[in-house]
Amino acid sequence: MFAFNDMVTFAWAFFITLPLTLIIHIGGHAFFAWLFGGTTKLTIGRGKIIFSFKKIEVRKFYFVEAACFYDQLRKDKRWKHALIYAGGPLFNVLSIILVNGLIHMGYLPTHLFFYQFVYFSLYLIFFSLIPIDYGKENPSDGKAIYDVLKYGKVYKEFY
Repeated sequence: MFAFNDMVTFAWAFFITLPLTLIIHIGGHAFFAWLFGGTTKLTIGRGKIIFSFKKIEVRKFYFVEAACFYDQLRKDKRWKHALIYAGGPLFNVLSIILVNGLIHMGYLPTHLFFYQFVYFSLYLIFFSLIPIDYGKENPSDGKAIYDVLKYGKVYKEFY
């Protein structure tokens, strides 16, 4: 049963663990865009900009969402865009493997923080790969992969 003393656990899960998994996710998109010659801009959260560093903006509600914007790639190919769209879920999978591996090797303790980290990562993977539209020009990663491979439709902004 959820009790008042669980609010501390909820707070660090919501304000630390979830944003960390979002940053890893958009980092995956940005990594592949950079790998293929694009330049990226990352936005963490919504609302007023708290601070920015180079091409990273952190906004007031940093725990809500994150986005990656990228521009023209070297040798524009559909498969490159598909890999950029898959980069977020792929980085989340790799982070799960890394965390679990470090726990099994004894470098990290078995702790609720890591459990929640894996849980939020799986949540992001699952919901980002379901091929649905969240609104105009705002597809899930799975829908963007489908659209670019089947129709050549390119999206330059990811959440």
